[in-house]
Amino acid sequence: MLSGPGHLRIMGAHDGLTAKLAENAGFEAIWAGGLGISSSYLVPDAGLLTMTEFVNAAAQMRAACTLPIIADVDAGFGDVNVVRRMVRLYEAAGIDAICIEDKQYPKRNSFRGGQHLEEPRAFAQKIATAKAAQLDTDFVVVARLESLIAGAGMDDALSRAELYHDAGADAVLIHSRLSDAGEIREFCRRWQATGRNVPVLCVPTTYAGTTATELGDMGIRGIIYANHAIRVSVKAVTEVLASIAKHDSTAPIEYSLASLSELFGLIGMNDVLNDVPWEGASDSVEAR
Repeated sequence: MLSGPGHLRIMGAHDGLTAKLAENAGFEAIWAGGLGISSSYLVPDAGLLTMTEFVNAAAQMRAACTLPIIADVDAGFGDVNVVRRMVRLYEAAGIDAICIEDKQYPKRNSFRGGQHLEEPRAFAQKIATAKAAQLDTDFVVVARLESLIAGAGMDDALSRAELYHDAGADAVLIHSRLSDAGEIREFCRRWQATGRNVPVLCVPTTYAGTTATELGDMGIRGIIYANHAIRVSVKAVTEVLASIAKHDSTAPIEYSLASLSELFGLIGMNDVLNDVPWEGASDSVEAR
């Protein structure tokens, strides 16, 4: 899919339910994102969750949907020996790709200060180790470039991208936190000038005004909406809970809820063996 024409819209998910909702909405792939998964555990996105917890979250998504899944694996959870084991665990869970970022472990969320980049050749060794460890030739390793986040500049990002590609990376992710896509455009232009036909991905969290089509025209192959599902979940649930607490009733917010039958259909209640549907459900639950 990354090698084909056009661009992929990749939706961030933090559990099986959001992965299925993304599939139903028509996205082409899933991003098992570190911020979303960490938030679902109510812990900071600062390298606090274990590799096992991240793998288990991705495995829930794998069981829930049929889309390709790219797992955000932070800085690889440790040294090259950990990276090698990590690849085998994610492959065994049926995950299609991993994305490793070139920051020192434990990493910090890219929208925070105090970023520290990994030494380039040390990170390239992680990429080479990951590629050597995979068993499935279709397994994809994405090298995430944090040079622009850390203030190291465009030249640093490009030199690292070339080094990581030489180490075996199947794709690169260029990350920026500017309010426009200027850095992304420049990176794509200069990357294409190197003649390296390697897919480029991006995460347009801060430059939301740039459409996926516009990014695709720049040369981006995968656009990752990394944290929108978890953010809207926090806002929607907060508003519903506040309304119930204020009005002492669910009546004011019933219109905004998925019906029970919609939820039942989503989670497969209609396929439960020896289960008898309630005949009055559509009248009592659907009618608002």
